[in-house]
Parts: sequence; structure tokens; C-alpha cells
Amino acid sequence: MLENNVEMFDDMEEELYEHYRFEAGKGQAPLRVDKFLMNLVENATRNKIQQAAANGNIFVNDVPVKSNHKVKSMDVVRVLMKQPPFENVIIPENIPLDIIYEDDALLVVNKKPGLVVHPGHGNYTGTLVNALAYHFENLPLNSSERPGLVHRIDKDTSGLLVIAKTEVAMADLQRQFAEKTTEREYVAIVWGNVEEEEGTIESYIGRHVKDRMQMAAFDDEEKGKWAVTHYKVLERLGYVTLVSCRLETGRTHQIRVHMKHIGHTLFNDERYGGNLILKGTTFTKYKQFVENCFQVLPRQALHAKTLGFEHPVTKEYMRFDTEVPDDMQQCIAKWRNYAHNSIQENI
Repeated sequence: MLENNVEMFDDMEEELYEHYRFEAGKGQAPLRVDKFLMNLVENATRNKIQQAAANGNIFVNDVPVKSNHKVKSMDVVRVLMKQPPFENVIIPENIPLDIIYEDDALLVVNKKPGLVVHPGHGNYTGTLVNALAYHFENLPLNSSERPGLVHRIDKDTSGLLVIAKTEVAMADLQRQFAEKTTEREYVAIVWGNVEEEEGTIESYIGRHVKDRMQMAAFDDEEKGKWAVTHYKVLERLGYVTLVSCRLETGRTHQIRVHMKHIGHTLFNDERYGGNLILKGTTFTKYKQFVENCFQVLPRQALHAKTLGFEHPVTKEYMRFDTEVPDDMQQCIAKWRNYAHNSIQENI
């Protein structure tokens, strides 16, 4: 029976394209495949997932399954469709780029907040990659077949990205990121008064056990990838702190996860609960003040401020630095003023 299924899969795979691929962790309890996928595929409905299963588009360990199939530890779940993933079709779009530096091998851009880096489920157009396709021809593809991208930052994180323009640049820059020789410094506003002036956070980072849209910090190497973040207090602003975070590794949501792990969730980080009032008083006036800060900065307070690397051709060390964007500066100014007035009232 299994051999027949595998043969059927081999015949079908010639006509099908992989849209999603997930590997269940070692601690995965048995869970229906439709629920498993709902936890991982953003904006997916259970009805659509069940329909995909009914159409024979969902495979577990290369075998087509129905929606009630139980996913177990280490299972590989794939969704295959007859049409290629829409995000693989890059539509050039005339989206302005803030180019900090450019030569024949690479360019460095300052990504604005709200700009998605590459097309994906729910964001097929209007991304940085769409802009790159418009402004540049024949950019090299990375391992995910995304033109030019050496690394990425989250949609609502602003700041610096290096883009490769040649195959040589792509390979060399990816090597530098893999070997952890690049310099990446972020500035963040976090909830609470960070006690230590500086410190290092180390953990494994993997998918959150209950909320699969989040990442989480673990002590168990089987639950994630090793991650190291060095932080330093830049300014204490009462109920929030302005910090610098230097990445030694580059895991998904690393700073957001690590700062929450030590009790200092990023300010207005909706996915990780930072859009709630986590520190402060119960006064209505204070609540209104925080809401005003949320309106000024309608995203997580995180900016990729500094980027350093060795030029892939000249071997010269290059270091780029950007100003903290206006929305974060306005928020910092509000907290600075609030903290100052609070001190004055207590004198």
C-alpha cells in the first residue's frame, strides 16, 4: 500500500509545486493536520485547508492525507498545488528605494517600516523584492530563489539591509552572515526599566509551543537554533528603556523574543504583547499618554541602525549607520518628556 502511495506521489509531483513545507518538532503532540497548518500558515482558514486536503494537496511524509490525519513528532508536512506559488512570480513595481550606498557588487538600502521584504502568503506585491525587480535586472537568487536578498528584517522593523548584485557578492555575503562576522546593531524601546547596564541573552529560538505565529526561547537544543543577543542601555525613560541590541546570530524575531524572555517586551510589539500597557500606573491620564505613543509609533519599536561587513570584492570593511526614524524619535521624545515631568513632580 505504501509503495503504491509513493508511486502515486512520484507521478503527481511532476505536476505539483510546493507551496508550504513544515517539519513537526520532536515535542509535537499528535494534532490534526488541518489544525497544525492553521497554526503555521498566516491568514489561512480551516475551510481552505480542509478543501486542500480533500483535493489531495496535503502530504505528510510524502503521502497524501485527509484533514483529520494526526501529525506526530518529526513528520514533514507539505502543501502541493498544480500552480506555482504566487510569490515566486516577481512583479516589478516602481516603489522608491532609500539607497544608502551602491556599487557594481552590492547596494545598501534603508528599509522603511511597513515594507515587507519579500512576497509571501498575503503579501504578493508591494514588497522590497518587487521594488528591486523594477530598479535592477538579473539580481542573483539566494537559496530561497529571492533576488538579491542576503538577509531580511521584519515588515514593521525599519533599517539597513545589504543587497547582492552579483553571484560572487551573494555567496561571499551569505558566508559572512553564516560565519557571524557581520556587525548588526539595532535600537529598540522596551517595556520596563532594564536593571543591568548591559548583558548577553543566550538561548535556543524555535516556534512557540502554543502560538505557532510566535517564536520562543528554549533551553533545549532540540527545540530551536542557538541565538545570542548583546544588549546595552542607552537611556532610561521611566517605564520604558531605550536599548542597543547587537546580534551575534540572526534568528527569526531574535531581538523581539530575547527581550521578552528577560521581561522587557518591545514597545508596541503586537505579536508579542507589547501593544498592551505592561508597566506604569493605573491613572487614566497615563493610559491616554501610552495610547498617544502607540499612535505616534504604530509598530514595534525596533530599528536596524548599524550594518557592517567586508566588501565581497575589495575586501574593505564597510560600516553603515542610519538615523533612528521619525516615528521612533517622536515616541522617545514623548517618553523623555514624561519621565522628566515625573521626576519634577516628585522633587
